[in-house]
Amino acid sequence: MTLSTQVRLARRPEGEPTDDSFAFVEHELPPLQDGQVLLRVVYLSLDPYMRGRMSDAPSYADPVELDHVMVGGTVCVVEESRHPEWAVGDLALSYSGWQTHDISDGTGLRRLDPSVVPVSTALGVLGMPGFTAYAGLLEIGKPQPGETVVVAAATGPVGSAVGQIARLKGARAVGIAGGAEKRRALLEEFGFDVALDHRSPTFAEDLKAAVPDGIDVYFENVGGPVAREVFKRMNLYGRVPVCGLVANYNATSAPEGRDRQPAFMSLILTKSLTIRGFIQNEFTKSHGRDFVREMSGWVADGSVRYREDVSEGLESAAEAFRGMLTGRNFGKALVRVSPDPTL
Repeated sequence: MTLSTQVRLARRPEGEPTDDSFAFVEHELPPLQDGQVLLRVVYLSLDPYMRGRMSDAPSYADPVELDHVMVGGTVCVVEESRHPEWAVGDLALSYSGWQTHDISDGTGLRRLDPSVVPVSTALGVLGMPGFTAYAGLLEIGKPQPGETVVVAAATGPVGSAVGQIARLKGARAVGIAGGAEKRRALLEEFGFDVALDHRSPTFAEDLKAAVPDGIDVYFENVGGPVAREVFKRMNLYGRVPVCGLVANYNATSAPEGRDRQPAFMSLILTKSLTIRGFIQNEFTKSHGRDFVREMSGWVADGSVRYREDVSEGLESAAEAFRGMLTGRNFGKALVRVSPDPTL
């Protein structure tokens, strides 16, 4: 008998998820059948999209049902196998969600080789966040040598990759983050050309000074006041890949103040802007292989660096998730659910 501790969605939150949005449940897993493996979750990925899945509002993916396990990417180790292609001790990328153990028939599992890169990177720079940055920037942003690329939440797993890829393509990278420590990391660790603090009372003036020739590409993953200032500096024919709007995810009402839509639409028209929302998996066929080849090489040779913000134990997931939504994390938000056998 194997007991899996599961974090289930107990209620749909209004605003920021609270502890009572989740329920911890001990669930007895059935015995393995032929063709199945028992997985122990080692790392759980925390990502902004999960907040949308907690809502039953129409979206690009179905909501998590009440009393069901919260969804999420995971790195797992095989603890028992009755599958011909998987052995005990193998490591796999899976989508097991917020729980300690899972049973899989092998569908969707991807084998991981810990001798090449740390297995946790499969959830970050070499996983969905890294691919979001790679495909969105290159397919929609199309940065050219000498152009200016701006990205908010720039020390996060998507933003940090966007800036580094932009520089590898010959563009100038301007990162926006919160606080002096994150600004230092953008310059000294990730190699951005300019680092700005969105919390600064002079942010608007700082941004203006940082982009004297305007902005050619704005990689949008935050929204809110940062986006309003950035759009004022967009150049003619600017491109805006939109992968998220995390500043709005806990909102419970429309923002106060005048309706800015007419001015925004006018800006799109007069600057001939291209604004394109995307979900990363729509580019898997067109960019998946190139991503694996290029990004793996960049990580291996140090051209692309990454950070991870690891919380310990499944019981820490809810608080770490709230922190990730409000920018308290520094790097890819992960939960180490159980010991990493590669360490």
